[in-house]
Amino acid sequence: MLQTILAFIIVFGIIVIVHEFGHFYFAKKAGVLVREFSIGMGPKLFQTHRNETSYTIRVLPLGGYVMMAGFEEEEDIRLGMPALLHLDEKDQVTEIDLSDENMRTTGVPVEVLEYDFEDKLFIKGSVGGDLENTVTYSVKENAIVVQEDGTKLQIAPANRRFQNASLKDRILTNFGGPLNNFLLAIIAFIALGFLQGGVASNEPLIGEVQEDSPAIETQMETGDRVLSIDGEDISSWNEMLMTVQAHPNEPLEFEIQKENQDIIIETITPRAVEATDGTEIGQIGVQVLMKDSFLDKLAFGFTETWFYIKNIFTSILLLVTGQISADNLGGPVAIYQMTSEVTQTAGWLGIVNFIGFLSVNLGLMNLFPIPALDGGKLLLNFIEGVRGKPISEETETMLTLISVVLLLLLMVFVTWNDIQRFFFN
Repeated sequence: MLQTILAFIIVFGIIVIVHEFGHFYFAKKAGVLVREFSIGMGPKLFQTHRNETSYTIRVLPLGGYVMMAGFEEEEDIRLGMPALLHLDEKDQVTEIDLSDENMRTTGVPVEVLEYDFEDKLFIKGSVGGDLENTVTYSVKENAIVVQEDGTKLQIAPANRRFQNASLKDRILTNFGGPLNNFLLAIIAFIALGFLQGGVASNEPLIGEVQEDSPAIETQMETGDRVLSIDGEDISSWNEMLMTVQAHPNEPLEFEIQKENQDIIIETITPRAVEATDGTEIGQIGVQVLMKDSFLDKLAFGFTETWFYIKNIFTSILLLVTGQISADNLGGPVAIYQMTSEVTQTAGWLGIVNFIGFLSVNLGLMNLFPIPALDGGKLLLNFIEGVRGKPISEETETMLTLISVVLLLLLMVFVTWNDIQRFFFN
């Protein structure tokens, strides 16, 4: 259990951090103020503030976020709040402390009457609650607001907000998360190729021929290519595997090309073995050919990523056309269960492969044209480019709220699917 939990946190954490770093990197390059980079959700466990950004670790390891200026869910400060103002030698505000600990330090204690952290950069407050005794200070552009829970965030002047960046920079920032997920998948699969000493060829090439198997009784050898089975052309290892598995205890005629280009014909009867689902499948006792050159391992990162992208699109098409049930959708519980199975059966090599697989999934899912997702934001960027101006803030807010509700309903649905599948079946 502990090993599974640790693996789940590592897998989910790596994928989320890499995704959010994509947004973070392009936002920083565009000059957008990134106020917080959070790993995890919920109450804060740790924070440090460096180069304008607060880096936090939060309790729930089920996500993370990048808070860019202009996307705050609520105001940093409310009128009437007690605040402790820290000033520099020019009497400019460098920090507005709203935390419960603010009475323990020196500064100017006020109740906030008026402020503007976007354009005019000032704060006005009453000293000691006396409305006749008010002070007004200019606020530095890089001033810090210490929130009630102690989180430090830099104020967000208008010129540093995401909405004021160029369209090109906003597109790059929105696409940065999915882009990083695809790059992570490529790196994970390349690493897998090197860690396992090679990559499986999908060509119908024979690897090791096992002792005491139907194939050992023939002239079939490592490096041979299967051209056809029972007169049907074979173009891939998977195609050969499926054909053999479908014919247990049935003689099959193999057309084989030797490495010296000679063609031979062998009749092999696959041995019947029991599959994990209890059915019988055929096996002839050969393994896939492993390619171990440097370029093969490097190319594996790209070919395997593309393989999963095609498979995911195929699955989505089957889901939309009703050929597979929506009950097959899974959420965090399913990911945890899959992590457990991978950890127990495939070890760390399986986890590396799982990181690549999940990273491709997260990258593609985030590109769906739904306003709350990166794909929806990119769609709005495209519309802005065509129209020459963005859609109204009210329309964008309404579309985002609707999509958030739909995504929450989908999350409830897939979580209920997970519970039904793993606890009641």
